[in-house]
Amino acid sequence: MPPQHYMEYALSLARLAMGYTSPNPAVGAVVVKDGLAVGMGYTQPAGSEHAEIMALRQAGDKAQGATMYVTLEPCSHYGRTPPCTQAIIDAGISEVYISLLDPNPVVSGRGVGKLNEGGAKTHIGICQQEASEINEAYIKHITTGLPFVVAKFAMSLDGKIATKTGDSKWITKEETRKYAHALRYTVDAIMVGVNTIVADNPRLTAKCCGGRGGIGKVQPLRLVVDSKGKVPLNAHIFEPPGGVLLAVAAPFDSGKRKKFVEAGAEVVELPTKGGSVDIVELLKLLGRREIVTVLVEGGGKLLGSLFDYHLVDKVLAFISPIIIGGREAVSVGGNGIDNIAKALRLSRVGIKSFGDDILVSGYVEKRLPQEA
Repeated sequence: MPPQHYMEYALSLARLAMGYTSPNPAVGAVVVKDGLAVGMGYTQPAGSEHAEIMALRQAGDKAQGATMYVTLEPCSHYGRTPPCTQAIIDAGISEVYISLLDPNPVVSGRGVGKLNEGGAKTHIGICQQEASEINEAYIKHITTGLPFVVAKFAMSLDGKIATKTGDSKWITKEETRKYAHALRYTVDAIMVGVNTIVADNPRLTAKCCGGRGGIGKVQPLRLVVDSKGKVPLNAHIFEPPGGVLLAVAAPFDSGKRKKFVEAGAEVVELPTKGGSVDIVELLKLLGRREIVTVLVEGGGKLLGSLFDYHLVDKVLAFISPIIIGGREAVSVGGNGIDNIAKALRLSRVGIKSFGDDILVSGYVEKRLPQEA
């Protein structure tokens, strides 16, 4: 089999780890001996074994003289776990195929160097694009300190994300919503504006992958941007499972803070910009807390603010073949642009169907943000 075949196998293993390894990257590894996969593994939750260790453990003595395929450069330093490079060398692996060099400055290139010094021949770059997409959030966080921001919204054919009364249940059909719940498994936090809580009272939990029912064991942080503390104390987000963080404008009323804390939320006071919580400062805070991926699910004001300040990395727009109409119906808000030439454009666009609904996904081409 060509090396690409085994690397694609390793990539499929890496995808199984997505959503469970943060703040570590999701990595897959395969050990091949005489054309057979004798060991395989993917990254375990932070603090546990990396993919390479899992694959070597399964391979056992068969790792001697074998080839390893791994989706990200093996670590060469002591972090939460010992360096994988030394384990690979000690196991007697003769060759290592690596999709992507680790952008972490503590690792980048050093892992390959250690392997070469230990006698393992290295090959870099097979399936590099696929490996980059699996760890796109990790790459941004490790290089900028900021989380990877995904804007997800459902809209009608005429571009409305809610009616004039704020009703948005349900623009898309059940099949699409099941997919959206599966997406929640891959992120560290789900962010919404307070108006979404008031209008829809969502739980913001991740149901079992694929919509098979139940609530997942590992839940993303539920983050509400609520400058003035308008979230009702009986809102579903205060119910288990999962943690809740309210981002409020400083200074914040101490009496309100106490009630929110008693309800089970953490309250963080942040500076304001334009009368609302400074979103840039909020993202910096999340980055410092090792929140690697943020899924923004609404509403229009919050989404608009993120687009205005060019803080969105990826867009997932679900389009339903319905017409809502109404001049006062809700669309993506914010200040917007003056002319089409300044419009944010997506690259690497993908289109996927869910029955009659369509998902348009893509990455926002980066430009200098507008002057506030």
